[in-house]
Amino acid sequence: MKILVLNSGSSSVKYRLFDGTATLAKGLIERIGEQDGEVADHEAALQRVMSSVDLAGLDAVGHRVVHGGAEFAEATLVDDVLVATVERLVPLAPLHNPAALSGIAVARKLLPDVPQVAVFDTAFHQTIPPEGTTYAIDASLADRWQIRRYGFHGTSHAYVARKTAELLGLPSATAKVITLHLGNGASACAVDGGRSVATSMGMSPLAGLVMGTRCGDIDPTVIFHLHRVAGLPVEEIERSLTRSAGMQGLTGDNDMRSVEHRWEQGDPAATLAFDLYCRRIKEYVGMYLAVLGRADAIAFTAGVGEKSPEVRAASLAGLTALGIAIDEDRNARSDRIISPEGAAVTVCVVPTDEELEIAGQVAAVLSR
Repeated sequence: MKILVLNSGSSSVKYRLFDGTATLAKGLIERIGEQDGEVADHEAALQRVMSSVDLAGLDAVGHRVVHGGAEFAEATLVDDVLVATVERLVPLAPLHNPAALSGIAVARKLLPDVPQVAVFDTAFHQTIPPEGTTYAIDASLADRWQIRRYGFHGTSHAYVARKTAELLGLPSATAKVITLHLGNGASACAVDGGRSVATSMGMSPLAGLVMGTRCGDIDPTVIFHLHRVAGLPVEEIERSLTRSAGMQGLTGDNDMRSVEHRWEQGDPAATLAFDLYCRRIKEYVGMYLAVLGRADAIAFTAGVGEKSPEVRAASLAGLTALGIAIDEDRNARSDRIISPEGAAVTVCVVPTDEELEIAGQVAAVLSR
């Protein structure tokens, strides 16, 4: 099938055109609507995309949508009901869902006869049992305001868990894999038989691991304290925890490559940040080993996970009693398997491909 995958951000559109699993074209249009940007709005951006690639025989358009709430457990054909539902979920993802809706609206206008499919970051995590998604707060408040753990990076975790099982020659239906998506955004996931059973991000992508600019797990009292004692408005606190926290807040730099360079030079702030980043990963690995009962594999993926031997080594250091170890030479080369021969838990480096996963899910929808 010939499928165009669109990832519409607030000021960007990333696209990739597939014929089956082959990539025919790809690109990124940035700074949409900005003074120095290339185009004025999403419609102009998508018009540029569609005029620059060969869409003859196009079978479908797949849209990445960050938040599907509890309503969507799988990729779904776009219609007016879906659009209305995603609009209703905007308060859960105010930075992401409006951009996806813009992309959907423009694509439906420009390609009215081509099926459109929404693929949700949250859908993969709908298999997490209630005890893994429920927060221990007033149940009526949670129900009224849709407060629960949703999880994100679902397309990446689904793809990497499946590819890890294939790499090891294990049936996906029985494999137990801990996937570590480590990029500027970062999350962990416990996958049991191809189903997500636990994940680190929560109601929003702010929770869990330490990230480039996001704090990850934090005591909610910190927010109350900053508001009541420091006198900061809620909007400023939210902006700080999402845009000025994480590695950025600890070191002034959100690029792990720069932080690692400073860490190697003995910079105290970078050393603390690096140690905290890796400790948080280790804590989640231990937690998910307990949730799964055992693990066949741990898979590192995304920018940091695929490219930083230092993070991989530090995150799993000291876990040999749990059957987890890393071979120094394999890790330095970023081999696909970086654990020693005969290790109880195989440690892998598995490149993610979220666009290909989206295309595959779109094809599955059209084949129903």
